[in-house]
Amino acid sequence: MRLILASASPRRLELLARIGITPDAIDPADIDEIVLRGELPRAHALRLAIEKAQAVAARHPDALVLGADTVVAVGRRILPKVEDEATERQCLALLSGRRHRVTTAIALAIPGETMRTRAVETMISLKCLSAEEIDYYVAHGEWLGKAGGYALQGYGEVFVRTMTGSHSAVVGLPLAETRNLLKSAGFYVG
Repeated sequence: MRLILASASPRRLELLARIGITPDAIDPADIDEIVLRGELPRAHALRLAIEKAQAVAARHPDALVLGADTVVAVGRRILPKVEDEATERQCLALLSGRRHRVTTAIALAIPGETMRTRAVETMISLKCLSAEEIDYYVAHGEWLGKAGGYALQGYGEVFVRTMTGSHSAVVGLPLAETRNLLKSAGFYVG
């Protein structure tokens, strides 16, 4: 069976390669990622992963379609995918010295079956960031387009004091859960 990745994320593609999977195609979903009123972080991540998989499955009805979404939250507050310096500084100030939760949800659309989903939550504590560290990271630029405004797989990792959970989920795809989900759908995984 063919596998379509419903994401343009190069990190998700790299993570799949780590477990020996190369999708047959990459077809990013174009959905509205707005947070619904009262929507909690886990529910938000699951909804978006499902909507991405559904949107792409409509274009590839005979293939497995893998959708994913990563959400960074402080309490119930969902942080944005950062697109500008002012928002980046706000996110770093909020995360500085605090624990936060990163939830990555995956959804697998299987032809003729019900959507299968998983959500993986990881708790992270960042150190207290100095003004100089924030300035340096903002100038670094790797935060652009990242949920919560930092990249665990890049320089942002130096700010992490503790992490409990899945490193790969924080980067964008929980590998153990993705592998198991694909195997359960009959997709060959070495």
